[in-house]
Amino acid sequence: MSIIGKIDSLWRYPVKSMRGEELDEAFAGYSGIYGDRLFAFRSSANHKGFPYLTAREQRKLLQYRPRFRFPDKAARPVNLTEAESKNANPLSADLEELVVDVETPAGRTVAIDDPALVEMLRADIDQKHQLTLMQSQRAMTDCRPVSIFSLQSAQQLAEETSTPVDKRRFRANVYVDLTSAKGFAENEFVGRSVRIGSKVVITVLERDARCVVITLDPDTGEQASAILKKVAQAHEGMAGVYGAVLVEGMLRKGDAVELLETI
Repeated sequence: MSIIGKIDSLWRYPVKSMRGEELDEAFAGYSGIYGDRLFAFRSSANHKGFPYLTAREQRKLLQYRPRFRFPDKAARPVNLTEAESKNANPLSADLEELVVDVETPAGRTVAIDDPALVEMLRADIDQKHQLTLMQSQRAMTDCRPVSIFSLQSAQQLAEETSTPVDKRRFRANVYVDLTSAKGFAENEFVGRSVRIGSKVVITVLERDARCVVITLDPDTGEQASAILKKVAQAHEGMAGVYGAVLVEGMLRKGDAVELLETI
C-alpha cells in the first residue's frame, strides 16, 4: 500500500441540496456519512426514480443553511465504541433527536417541518412542484454512499476554464489533497480500495457523472456554465468518484489516505 494524500475536509449535507456543513470528524458507515442527507423535499413534478427538489429547480436551496438542533446526537452513532471495537451495527439516534433547523437566506430560522419553509422553497419556481418533507435514517444520496473529490481536480478545472472554482460546487463528502500534482487522479482509483485513517476502507466504484449543480456558486447561486461545459468536453461529463464503505469507522480531517494493493 502507499500513502497518496490526506483528508483536506469532511462534509455532510443534512438536507439534500441545501448548504453543507464542514466537520472535524465523521462516521463513515455502510449507508454513508452519519447525518448526511437525512432530509429532502419530494416534488410531485419529478419522476418517481428521483423525486427530490434540488438546486436544479430552485437555486436558492444552496443558500439555506441547515443545522441539527441536537448536534451531539447527530455527531456519531450512539454506540460508537461497540461499533468500532466489536464490529457491532452502528445505531442511529431516534428520529426525533435528529431534528434540523434551517437558516433562510434572509436570516430567519425555521424548523425543517415548518410549512413556511415549503412556501419559501416554492417561491420563484413552477407551482406544479408540490413539496413534501422526507426523512430517513439513511443518506438519500443520488448514487453511492460516499463521494470523494480532490483539490487538484478543482484546481485543474480552474486553470482549464480561467474561472475560480470553489471545491464546494462538487458537494463531496470527502475532499482529499493528493500527493499527485495532476487533477482527476482519483479516476485511477476506480476498481481499487483506499484506507483512510487507521480503519475505514472505501472501495471506489465509479466516476461521478455531473449535472448543472456544479455550475452554481455555493454562496450566491450564480451560474458559471463554462465549468460544466469543460467537464463534459474534457472529462466525459464526470468529476470526482463514488465509493462504498467496506470497513466502518471514524474519519478525521488530516487522516492519511492509502491506496491498497489489489488482490
